[in-house]
Amino acid sequence: MADTPTFPLREFLGMSITDDGGGNAHAEVVTGPAHHNPHGYVHGAVVFTMVDTSMGAAVMGILGAGQTCSTIDLDLRFLRPVRGGRLSAATTVVKAGRTLVHLESRVTDDDGRLVATATSVFAVIGEAAPQTPARQEGSDDG
Repeated sequence: MADTPTFPLREFLGMSITDDGGGNAHAEVVTGPAHHNPHGYVHGAVVFTMVDTSMGAAVMGILGAGQTCSTIDLDLRFLRPVRGGRLSAATTVVKAGRTLVHLESRVTDDDGRLVATATSVFAVIGEAAPQTPARQEGSDDG
């Protein structure tokens, strides 16, 4: 598994990110008081950052040399509050087109309970088309 580049927010959150190079990625954060909102729960922005970053890693894993990506839409649904512990985001490319990549992510807690789900669309920036088994022949972006 490839490890994604380091950046300050990732380091601040203590987030680990891995991708398999085939359109799947995983993010983990061991949460505690530094990740809490004023009410003692893990702040939604922590979960959002995990999902967005793992989605970016999944997309980057299928892009060609010289290509990059950017989030253009992300819909996150919180299903239960979390006080702390390890959160894991599992992300999969649903469909990769020439200019758009559709993804989904599921966030679970230490006990394997689903705490959030997300769907997203990323823009592909650059020339070469992404290569993944999820891509359908003859499709562009729909």
